[in-house]
Amino acid sequence: MITVSEAIVRMIDLCQGSQYDICHFLKVWGYAQTIGKQEGLDERTQQILEFTAIVHDIACPSLRKEYGNSPHDLQEKYGPPLVREFYSDAGMDSGMLERICYLVGHHHTYNGVDGMDYQILLEADFLTNAGEQKKYRKVADRFRDNVFRTQTGLALLDSMFREQV
Repeated sequence: MITVSEAIVRMIDLCQGSQYDICHFLKVWGYAQTIGKQEGLDERTQQILEFTAIVHDIACPSLRKEYGNSPHDLQEKYGPPLVREFYSDAGMDSGMLERICYLVGHHHTYNGVDGMDYQILLEADFLTNAGEQKKYRKVADRFRDNVFRTQTGLALLDSMFREQV
């Protein structure tokens, strides 16, 4: 099976030099990896989480090219088929690939969270977005109360953003 490092190299290549896209997915992956390990995820769930974090915004470059932006609903719609193509030769079992596609297809949906991989992806993406865009920092308290559930994610959010709101 493909390694996380190999997936990162593939995704960097897919980003075609977009420093924003590269830095964004690397930060989400880093937070996801850290939160998952601190929260004690089993190895398979950790792998799913990390492989998902790498490709969670895979639809953004093509959406920006076509629409000038990358609305959340379109990311969730167009992401999963791109993920299937991206990981088609990765040697993943179908259950793992389908879970990654599901998570990419829901990474801006905050209700119906059905697993720690999903929960941590939401938290990692928010931490990254809040670091990149002031509008997310302004809603940090609301996200803390309504979205964040892991002890590690809550501690990171408090350390990074609570005093800046």
